Amino acid sequence: MTIITLDDLSKAIAHRVGIDIEEARRDAGFVMDIFGFDDRVIDNVLDPEDRQLFYILEEEGMLTTEREETTLYDGREWRTHYWRLKKDTISRYSKEIGTERSALIVDKKQPKNISDDDIYGTMDDEMWVTTRKIG
Repeated sequence: MTIITLDDLSKAIAHRVGIDIEEARRDAGFVMDIFGFDDRVIDNVLDPEDRQLFYILEEEGMLTTEREETTLYDGREWRTHYWRLKKDTISRYSKEIGTERSALIVDKKQPKNISDDDIYGTMDDEMWVTTRKIG
């Protein structure tokens, strides 16, 4: 059984989403508060704004969704949607050092007056390569 700590989730978020560790720790704290000691949480506990973070983490492979269907006494189908932590993926991402996605960082040596046409010319070739692993 894999155990995920706040530090593990913070590092995984920072590495995969490309944000600084302080912001990642806030997001990780929110996620850990929602899940508590469980691996799965019902979707209804989330506000629409909070759900956005879950969508981002799902896109990065750290969360997944599932649903259960139940037949009610009157014959109607009732669906319950859940979010599940992908602990093995989070653990693996937290150990990836130097592979984080970098946010666009402005080089202090670059001139501040860059035209709209030239903005793409200021980006490194690395910015055009995806870091997402397929398969």
